[in-house]
Amino acid sequence: MSIVLGLESSCDETAAALVRGDRTIVAQRIASQDEAHRPYGGVVPEIAARAHAETLTPLIAAVMAEAGIGLDAVDAIAATAGPGLIGGVMVGLVTAKALAMAASKPLLAINHLEGHALSPRLADASLGFPYLLLLASGGHCQALLVEGVGAYRRLATTIDDALGEAFDKTAKILGLGYPGGPALEALAAHGDPAAVALPRPLLGSEEPHFSFAGLKSAVRRAHETARHADADLAAAFQQAAIDCVIDRLRHALARLDTTRLSALVVAGGVAANRAMRGALGALAGEQGLRFIAPPPALCTDNAAMIAWAGIERLALGQSDPLDCPARPRWPLDAEAEVVRGAGVKA
Repeated sequence: MSIVLGLESSCDETAAALVRGDRTIVAQRIASQDEAHRPYGGVVPEIAARAHAETLTPLIAAVMAEAGIGLDAVDAIAATAGPGLIGGVMVGLVTAKALAMAASKPLLAINHLEGHALSPRLADASLGFPYLLLLASGGHCQALLVEGVGAYRRLATTIDDALGEAFDKTAKILGLGYPGGPALEALAAHGDPAAVALPRPLLGSEEPHFSFAGLKSAVRRAHETARHADADLAAAFQQAAIDCVIDRLRHALARLDTTRLSALVVAGGVAANRAMRGALGALAGEQGLRFIAPPPALCTDNAAMIAWAGIERLALGQSDPLDCPARPRWPLDAEAEVVRGAGVKA
């Protein structure tokens, strides 16, 4: 049974993990940079890259020590090769290349988004292809038809802010600090989502994509009037975002043969939001689909999902050359049409 060492360093989490082909996470370590970035209200690329360089090697040593094995027992080295903050991506990928060369092991250069896309299969062995995936994180918001390993058809993407970015920026408007998403969710639990009228961008539109910038701006304007409690603003924003997501996914499902789908799946950092999970579960029930979400620990950036994506690719006989590049941009669906706005990043 294969065992893969995975490394993740695309943003502000440094992580290493050993995962077996039977879906056992043998060992995992994650080092957060929250304290380093908190004074700035967001991730500072230079600080992030330096922290990855200082932290990754000790994390790998700790993971190997916990598992009680050496590199000779590992079948491959997998690392995020993009997309992400290029400095951090280079730290992880160069480290993986050095380990692969030293131990004569295959290298697997993993698309960070593919790690998220396949993470539900790490959590649930019964999840087969194809499935409809909502990939919602700090950098991305996409609806994808996942037809197999390496086979992704993008149905929709954001034309401006990613969903997780909108959560974090709204939290910053409300003075909740960084990281903002979990803090906003906690505050929203004490608010009335109907207390503040907020827009639902693209709701009911024939355009398939997502948009959250206008919603975020509406929160800012409402906050500046000082007429609303912060908890109500948080609850109203969260509900508006959920309404937009459900509407856009319903639009995507209408264009698919749902009898072919094995499930409606969510992955990425926003997948940890309980209200979002509840709404997605209700949509899946309405469509006669299973709903699958990884446990919260596999929703945020982690190395177990990178190792698992490596296992999936290794099983297909795939590997990458040692001169493979780090990529700040790397779409899952290279054939997807270019869309207006910031969605071109995806």
